[in-house]
Amino acid sequence: MNERTIADHYDAFVADTPLCALDQSILKEVFPGTLSDDSAPSLTSIVDLGCGSGRVAMELANRGYRVVGVDLSQRMLEVMMAKASQLALQEQIHAVRANLVQLDCFADQSIDHAVCLFSTMGMIQGRRNRQQMLRHVARIVRPQGRLVLHVHNRWSALREPGGWRSLVRSWIKSRWQSGHEFGDSVYQYRGLEKMFMHRFSKRELIADLQATQWDVTQFHPLSIDGASIVSGSRSPVGGFIVVAENRSANP
Repeated sequence: MNERTIADHYDAFVADTPLCALDQSILKEVFPGTLSDDSAPSLTSIVDLGCGSGRVAMELANRGYRVVGVDLSQRMLEVMMAKASQLALQEQIHAVRANLVQLDCFADQSIDHAVCLFSTMGMIQGRRNRQQMLRHVARIVRPQGRLVLHVHNRWSALREPGGWRSLVRSWIKSRWQSGHEFGDSVYQYRGLEKMFMHRFSKRELIADLQATQWDVTQFHPLSIDGASIVSGSRSPVGGFIVVAENRSANP
């Protein structure tokens, strides 16, 4: 019931989220609709990991890309495909129901690029599992393909009421409780009693990407509300959007 309710109202929920406008503007710069090798955009594929109801997929398809939306929620995929049909984009958007840690359904080097936005990777519990997802994506995406990724910043909790206490508790639990990592949190979210989220430090995020065959080419710290890219070491950072390149060699 929660899955259906969330899926059916998801577009309205994120409509006024500043982060959604910002990540779309960054995506438009990375994937403008024309590639440097003059390939036709319609022949270029992008896998949207944690696609939800198709917010990003629709925009990419409108610019001519072939999009494969992956989500664990069947209802989210149904909403996405209904929207694609209404916009006459059903030939360019395809749905795959899968766990992001288990992407064996995709062949090696079968996709040109990948996106994983709205802190989807942070919803994966366990660093080993998150790295497994990144390795899968590196395997699936062709060499020199790009990944656009968003995560939340661990230290943004300091800007929240009681945030420093939650960080201290998380650090202590990471030392004494098996399965808990510094930055893990569980909270109520739109009808879900226990929503898991891992928040990253900059060092952790870059290390995870480098360990899984990704070279960071752009690193954008975001404002606390996600509305803008911030500059200066003293500016509070709510999250990061990273553009990385797949350094996997041709077989």
